[in-house]
Amino acid sequence: MNAAVLLVGSIVVLAAGYVLYGGWLAKKWGIDPSRKTPSHELEDGMDYVPAKTPVLMGHHFSSIAGAGPINGPIQAAVFGWIPVLLWVLIGGIFFGGVHDFGALFASLRHNGQSIGEIIDDSMGKTAKKLFLIFGYLTLILVVAAFGSIVASTFGTTTAAGVAVEGATLNANESTAMISFLFIVLAMVFGFFVYRKNAPIVVASIIGCLGIVAVVAIGLNFHPIALTYNTWMWVIGAYILVASVTPVWILLQPRDYLSSFLLYFMIAVGIVAVLGAVITGHGHFEVPAMGDAALKGTGVFTTGTVFPALFVTIACGAISGFHSLVSSGTTSKQLDNEKDAKPVAYGSMLIECVVAVISLCAVGFVWSAAHDGTYASPTQVFAGGLSAMIGSFAPQIQNIMYQMLILAVSVFCLTSLDTATRLARYMFQEFFLEQGQTAKDATGYKKVLTNPIVATAITVVLGISLGMTGYTKIWPLFGAANQLLAALGLIAVCTWLGEVGKNNKMFYVPMAFMLAVTICSLVQTIHAKMTAYLSGAADKWALIQSVIAVLLIALSVVLAVIAVKTLVSQHVKKKTDSEAA
Repeated sequence: MNAAVLLVGSIVVLAAGYVLYGGWLAKKWGIDPSRKTPSHELEDGMDYVPAKTPVLMGHHFSSIAGAGPINGPIQAAVFGWIPVLLWVLIGGIFFGGVHDFGALFASLRHNGQSIGEIIDDSMGKTAKKLFLIFGYLTLILVVAAFGSIVASTFGTTTAAGVAVEGATLNANESTAMISFLFIVLAMVFGFFVYRKNAPIVVASIIGCLGIVAVVAIGLNFHPIALTYNTWMWVIGAYILVASVTPVWILLQPRDYLSSFLLYFMIAVGIVAVLGAVITGHGHFEVPAMGDAALKGTGVFTTGTVFPALFVTIACGAISGFHSLVSSGTTSKQLDNEKDAKPVAYGSMLIECVVAVISLCAVGFVWSAAHDGTYASPTQVFAGGLSAMIGSFAPQIQNIMYQMLILAVSVFCLTSLDTATRLARYMFQEFFLEQGQTAKDATGYKKVLTNPIVATAITVVLGISLGMTGYTKIWPLFGAANQLLAALGLIAVCTWLGEVGKNNKMFYVPMAFMLAVTICSLVQTIHAKMTAYLSGAADKWALIQSVIAVLLIALSVVLAVIAVKTLVSQHVKKKTDSEAA
C-alpha cells in the first residue's frame, strides 16, 4: 500500500463526511445560531466564559487528543492496515463524530451541564446517579493514567524506580522545562487577549513565536531533575490549581496555543509521508490483514479483531472521554450553536487524520515496532515520522523527533487538567438536584460541592492511583472508556427521543459499542482470573476482574433502562399519532 494514497484518500473521505453527514446531523437536530448559549446566559467568569471559536476549537481539540489517536492505531496495526483504516474512517464519521457532536448539542440544551443531567431528563434519577459514579471513576483513571504518562516523560526515574539515563534523561528534562514554560506563556497570552483585548490574530502570531522561544530555551536550559514520584505530586499540585482557576486564565489560552503544536504535528506528518513517497523512500510495511504471529510483540496489542480492535483504537474512532469534554468544559464556553459542528464533529475527524498519520508512521518502522527497538507507541510515532523526514532532510531528523515527543507530552498534560475539571463537575453534580448549583447546596453537600474540596478529593485519588504506574491502569481505562462511549450514545439517543428529534443515527453505534465492551470485559475477566488462579499474576489481575464484573453489571442495567425508555417513547409517539 502506498502511504501517500492512504493518507490523502482518508483526508478526502473525512472531509466529505464532515460536509455531508455532519451537515445532515446539524439539520436534523435543529442547530439554532440565534439561540443564546449557556456561556452567555450563565456567564460567571469562572467556568461559563464565551470563547472565540478558534480558541475553543484549540481547547476541545487539545483536550480530546492526548496520546489516544497515536497509541491506538499503532498498537492495533498488528490486525492489518485495512481493519484499522476502516474503523478509523467509519468509526470517526458515523460513531465518534455523532457521539461528540450529540453530547455537545444535548449539553447546550441543558445549561452546559454533563451527560448525567441529560440522562436524568430522559431516563430518570437512578440512571443519572449510576452514570455519574461511573463517569467520575473513569475520570479518576484518566487522571491516574495521563498523570503517569506525563511523569514518565518528565522524570529521572521510571514508575518502578529505575534510573533514566543518557539521551532519554536529557529529553525528559527538556520536555519538563518546555511544558512549564509553556504554561507561563499561556497565562501571559490569556491576560493580554481577555483583559487587554489584544487582537486574536496578532496575539496568535506572537504566541507562536513564544512557543519557538520556549522550545529553544527548554532544549538548551533544563536544570529541573525530579524523580517519577516527585513529578506525580508536582503534577497533582498543578492540576489542583489549574482546575479551579477561571478558564480564561489558563485553560482557554493554554489549550489554544497547544493546538498549534498539534496542527504542527499534523503538518509534519503530512509532509513526512508525502516527502518520503515522492523521494522513493515511503515504504509501508503493515500487512493488509495482519499477522497473528506478531500479536503481543513490541508495542502491539493482543486479542482478536473483535473486540480488541475496537477497544484499542478509541480516540481515533470513538472515545467516551470525548462526551465528557463536550458536555463539560466545551459546552460552557461555546459562543454560538453554529460553532458546535466544527468544534465537536470537526475535531473528531481531524483526530482521525492523526490516527491515519500514526498508521503511516508505524508502517515506516514496522520491524522496529515489533522487535523491541521502541519502548512505547509514542516513540514509534515520533521515530517513524522523523525517519521519513530523515530520508529527504536528514539534518532536521533529530529535531523533529524531539518536537513530536514534546507535542504528545503537551497534549497529555492538557487532557490531564481538563479531566480533573470534568471530574470536579461530575462530583458536584452527584450531590445536587437538577437545576441546582454548588451555591444552592446546604449542610455536608455544601462542603463536598465546594470546588476546591471536590477537586482535592479527585487529585488525591487520581495521583495516588497513578503512583502504581501506567501499565497497571491502562487495561482498566480502555474498557471503561469505550463503555462510557456506549453510555454517552445512549444518553443523547434517549434525550433526542424525549424531545421528539431524530435519534435513529444512534441505534447501531450504541448497540455495537455495548457489544464490543461487554465481549472485551468478558475476555478480560477470563484472562485475568486464569492468570491469578494459576499464580502467574498478582493482585492487580483480581482487582481488574472485579472492576470488569461491575462494569458489565452497570452496562446491562443502564442498557435495560435505555431500552425501556426508547420503547416507551415509541409507544407514546405512536399513540399520539393515532390520536391525531
